[in-house]
Amino acid sequence: MRSRSRQDRGFRPADFQPPLALDRWILREKPVADALELDVLIVGAGPAGLAGAIELARLAREAAERGRGPATLEIGVLEKADRLGGHCLSGAVVNPVSLRELFPDVPLEEFPFRRKVARDRVYLLTERGRLRVPTPPPMRNHGFFVASLCEIVRWLGERAEALGVNVFTGFPADALLVEGRRVVGVRTAPSGLGRDGSPGPDYAPPTDLVAKVTVLAEGTRGSLAQAYLRWQGIGAPNEQTYALGVKEVWQTGRVPDAVIHTLGWPLPPDAFGGSFVYPMADDLVALGLVVGLDYASRDLDVHVLLQRLKTHPVLRDVLEGGRLLEWGAKTIPEGGYWSLPDRLHGDGLLVVGDAAGLVNVAALKGIHYAIQSGIFAARAIHEALVAGDVSSRTLCRYDAAVRGSFIGRDLWRTRNMRPAFKKGLYRGGIRAALMAVSGGALSGPRIPVASDAEEPRFEGGGGDFRPDGKLTFSKVDAVFHSGNRTRDAIPSHLLLGPDVPAGVAEFYRHMCPAGVYEIQGGRLVVNPPNCVDCKATDVLGPRWTPRERGSGPDYKLM
Repeated sequence: MRSRSRQDRGFRPADFQPPLALDRWILREKPVADALELDVLIVGAGPAGLAGAIELARLAREAAERGRGPATLEIGVLEKADRLGGHCLSGAVVNPVSLRELFPDVPLEEFPFRRKVARDRVYLLTERGRLRVPTPPPMRNHGFFVASLCEIVRWLGERAEALGVNVFTGFPADALLVEGRRVVGVRTAPSGLGRDGSPGPDYAPPTDLVAKVTVLAEGTRGSLAQAYLRWQGIGAPNEQTYALGVKEVWQTGRVPDAVIHTLGWPLPPDAFGGSFVYPMADDLVALGLVVGLDYASRDLDVHVLLQRLKTHPVLRDVLEGGRLLEWGAKTIPEGGYWSLPDRLHGDGLLVVGDAAGLVNVAALKGIHYAIQSGIFAARAIHEALVAGDVSSRTLCRYDAAVRGSFIGRDLWRTRNMRPAFKKGLYRGGIRAALMAVSGGALSGPRIPVASDAEEPRFEGGGGDFRPDGKLTFSKVDAVFHSGNRTRDAIPSHLLLGPDVPAGVAEFYRHMCPAGVYEIQGGRLVVNPPNCVDCKATDVLGPRWTPRERGSGPDYKLM
């Protein structure tokens, strides 16, 4: 780890992060008179939200057939992207266990998977060399499936709509509507605003949606989930921590015959992360680099590191002569068991999937947890509706189901694995190996960690990078390949203080994979059209606000 001079005291991103304004996200206003009324409203049409909608619709139909419930149940799913899958980002390896539970009568070959994983390879990289290492038990994917998360989401959406679920695309949720301590629905964001926030010719006002139960399935660090947890005073033993993943899809004639993961170069020793290469078809491969956001260097740039990684023989041999099809970036919750909120329910509300932090970083898995949490949420909601009680007293059954399932058991076994790497790659690797071989028995007591924004950042370590436009690409070219269609004249959805020191400005500029932050005239400025919704800026700096309807990236495969 690089030594620090006495003069280089660094800075903490938390010192430049505006506080969360609860009155912005928690509205105690009555819904408007023409509010859309639903029985259940799910915010977010990802795997967790859609799985929950499907299970709930099926339970309602079966109960009605037995005379134990209403003939119809109005279920709505609110999605900010203008089409299903538009804000999903993943070339993924999926454990099918939860999909098989959701669709027990669907043959495995009919699920929206790309190909079965036949073998795994893990390499420790140096700048020019590689050492194959044994695959850690949590990372063994034999028998799982490589898939496109977008395709899974679209497939789930079709089945949800076939069951009568109302899917509303192009509507970002802007705030929670509450009465006392009970959530009664959401208000959507207005659209068609100009740069100064005034209504333009295509202006559409916000919409209120009210429901007996609201489910927050927003994904990583959703604004409503964060506001709700803060408002309710719901904490966790450890702060949630995050990683930033920058990912690409390539068309190539050299697709590997195995799922590949790498550790080491080009990451510095004090950064936690690694890469993946997933064969998706005979001529298609997904690859990416995921880096924990607690790294020490203010000059570290995950997008640039991925471009450098592609020059290593392990990846160059796969990509050379191929063509970049898609690019994107997203954050991933990786705090694990000790970062789960103390409760995931409240009066009229549940939190599911990535919004709840249900990701096992040791196994690099979260999709089947998201789907399973949606299933558990649906069952708890249905019981609550039948009982006529949607208070916290009844909805708490959801928490018990999550923590008592394989989700809770898996996260408990790996409870200290990510925190162990706070001591560096090699010391953390030794401790993680002991946890893995003992099934978590040698995990030891809880390792306390601070939030990523509290970690100090120091100067140095970036280096020059010049893309060649064939194998490696600039951020501007990368954003083009994200399919971003945001209008140039939208209001800025980032909050930025007026006086940001030069070193802090450099940190933000490097940290953002899409080049949203730029330095002009020695000052940090925001370039909204570049935004691809990765949320790294929310984790480490100025806070996101909802995007307008229909804007944002349009991922096809990721």
